[in-house]
Amino acid sequence: MNRRDLLMTSTASLGGALAAGCASVAATPSQPTPFTVRLAAVPIAGSAEVFPVRRIYCIGRNYAAHAREMGSDPTREPPFFFQKPSDAVQFVPPGQTVDHPYPSLTRNYHYEVELVAALQSGGRNIPVEQALQHVYGYAVGLDMTRRDLQSDMKDQKKPWEIGKAFDLSAPIGPIHRVAQTGHPAQGAITLSVNGTVKQSANLNQMIWSMAEQISRLSEAFELQAGDLIYAGTPENVGPVVRGDLMVAHIDGLPDLSLRVV
Repeated sequence: MNRRDLLMTSTASLGGALAAGCASVAATPSQPTPFTVRLAAVPIAGSAEVFPVRRIYCIGRNYAAHAREMGSDPTREPPFFFQKPSDAVQFVPPGQTVDHPYPSLTRNYHYEVELVAALQSGGRNIPVEQALQHVYGYAVGLDMTRRDLQSDMKDQKKPWEIGKAFDLSAPIGPIHRVAQTGHPAQGAITLSVNGTVKQSANLNQMIWSMAEQISRLSEAFELQAGDLIYAGTPENVGPVVRGDLMVAHIDGLPDLSLRVV
């Protein structure tokens, strides 16, 4: 399924169904518009409904070993976040392998497997003990990274958005409701390339829990329904090239399979 298959138009009705495997729902605007605006959505597991994506937040260096491999001291670093555009999502149906285009400009393209939380509500200054009440469900995701571009921008002390916020940089599987999964706090999180395990850790190794991430994010932004939070990646991030097969796994969720083309 390509990027266009994961878009919903502003002229469809909210809460509709998947047609021919494509997400195609959105709110009808209150005023006429001169053109059609396409917005991203992710299918909801076991349902004909889709989850409309408002914003994508990502936390950096949320596993201690990964923080160290990126040159940081996790014992002294507060959480930090960055964003990807909502239409960076690339939906990967369970049981299928989807083509993932190798992006332009980079020669060092990296995988990062992550647990993703999908919010059904939000607010500002959310207490940690109330944070998980805002989660609708969870999915497996990848924070794909043009590492050479990110590093070059860091060296120049410039924003490194170009390394993170590009087309199809946020592959994701179907969203599973909390009633199906609970709130995953432990369990294996792995990524393999061509059958060889490259990343392997446990969700309980996250420095900042999902509840803490939601609380901290809400101090800086008003979180809302439709927000996705990519919860950080374990150590051993690394490159892929055209022809490589990536399989992302989190216990309790279906695997996500992508072939780089």
